[in-house]
Amino acid sequence: MNIRQIAKQAGVSVATVSRVLNHPENVAPRTREKIEKIIAETEYTPNWFARGLNFNKTGTIGLMIPHILDSVHMEIAKGVEDVAHQKDYIALMCNVEHDAEKERRYLNRLIKRKVDGIAFICSSLEKEDFELVQEQNIPVVLIGEHKNSPGFHVVSVDCRQAAKKAVTHLLGNGHKKIAFLYGKYPKVENEYKMEGYKDVLSESGIPVREDYLRETENTIEGGYLGAKKLMEQEDPPTAIFTSSDSIAFGAMDAIKDKELRIPEDVAVMGFNNVRMSNLVEPKLTTLDVPLHKMGIYGARLLFDIIENEEDLKQEKPKTILLQTKLKIRKSCGHKERIGEMF
Repeated sequence: MNIRQIAKQAGVSVATVSRVLNHPENVAPRTREKIEKIIAETEYTPNWFARGLNFNKTGTIGLMIPHILDSVHMEIAKGVEDVAHQKDYIALMCNVEHDAEKERRYLNRLIKRKVDGIAFICSSLEKEDFELVQEQNIPVVLIGEHKNSPGFHVVSVDCRQAAKKAVTHLLGNGHKKIAFLYGKYPKVENEYKMEGYKDVLSESGIPVREDYLRETENTIEGGYLGAKKLMEQEDPPTAIFTSSDSIAFGAMDAIKDKELRIPEDVAVMGFNNVRMSNLVEPKLTTLDVPLHKMGIYGARLLFDIIENEEDLKQEKPKTILLQTKLKIRKSCGHKERIGEMF
């Protein structure tokens, strides 16, 4: 049974059946009930792709995820999917693994599937790639910092200000030899964290030491190796600020393997406040990033464009900048956990 056969059996036009499926409130009750009865009796299921071609909507959005094994990205993705589910949409998740070419291949497939919009989390693509999507009249929202964000709707966190909070806290605990251990990705966000780190040291009259800056993989293993090299220096740091909690966990293991104490010998500061940060020992002082909220705000902005595309075409791109909170725990020297309440 297809939509034409239902229309013929009900004695109405195909357009009327389509209205019952998509906007039943616009159909007379008696006619609507007659068509719904036939649909129920025949167990008719609409073809979502065909409906998309007819109504210029497919009920799907694309979601580009930098790495599906990263809990930070999945927390953002959950926010997007939560909103998509409320809207009765399907989110097609694409794991791009920080690979721009793989992301482009996924992007081309999403365009061919005629998705109604695409959300990019910390994308590796260039501005030209996003413009290509817009030329296809597919709404775009960027979640996370991106070097080519002007002209597009963006939801991000003030990473520079967050880093300043972290380093200021370490200075307040008496540390002047503060290292920064940062991941290769997300590149732009970590660049902002670096700027915040350098800002505070400069404002405090403390020279930035190149031997205290070390790039590593954004993993526990990367954090271990990076911290191990920092602590093997002739003049090691007394505090390590990291660009992610995963790196911080690895750094803590490396410090312990050196038979050093945290925080008495070396303080460690994380970033993101993933669930494990409150379970390791000592509990990790970190920056609480509203990851789930980033996904929610990004998805809401995307659906605003999808549902009001004509009205929003004249609007300037929106930028939503969220703030972080410092979660004070024991890894930086505080015995009290009062900071967790704020």
